[in-house]
Amino acid sequence: MLKNIPSELSPDLLWCLASMGHGERLVLVDRNFPAHEVAQHTSTKRLIDLPGLDIPQATRAILAVMPLDDFIPAPVARMEVVGEPGKLLAMQAEVHDIARAAEGRELGMEALERFAFYEAAKKGFCVVRTSEFRPYGCFLFTMGVIFDRR
Repeated sequence: MLKNIPSELSPDLLWCLASMGHGERLVLVDRNFPAHEVAQHTSTKRLIDLPGLDIPQATRAILAVMPLDDFIPAPVARMEVVGEPGKLLAMQAEVHDIARAAEGRELGMEALERFAFYEAAKKGFCVVRTSEFRPYGCFLFTMGVIFDRR
């Protein structure tokens, strides 16, 4: 039993998060993403489902325990809207706000074209699929470092 761990985080997801190293990417996606196919190319070849959670709920739970990389300007990446690369959807802006609040600092969010996102996701650590029904709920979170402050 563990305490202070968000109940939304499954044992498989906790294992992935605890196993990740600095610079590795967690792939968080909506229900429309080709998750099985992409997961087969990741480091762990794992697909972890978080049924019943939308992207903001999953993001809050994950970033409660996962530090984001502070050595790069954009430790969060999102999938661009096809045909409107500069458009930022409300849900994507919410994820950016959640990430900034979790880190307590300003941080960048990179936009990746759809197929570039798929390729980057294949280089991720694992794929976490939510029940998010809104399109373009696809993100990459880059693992940071926890410094020993003793």
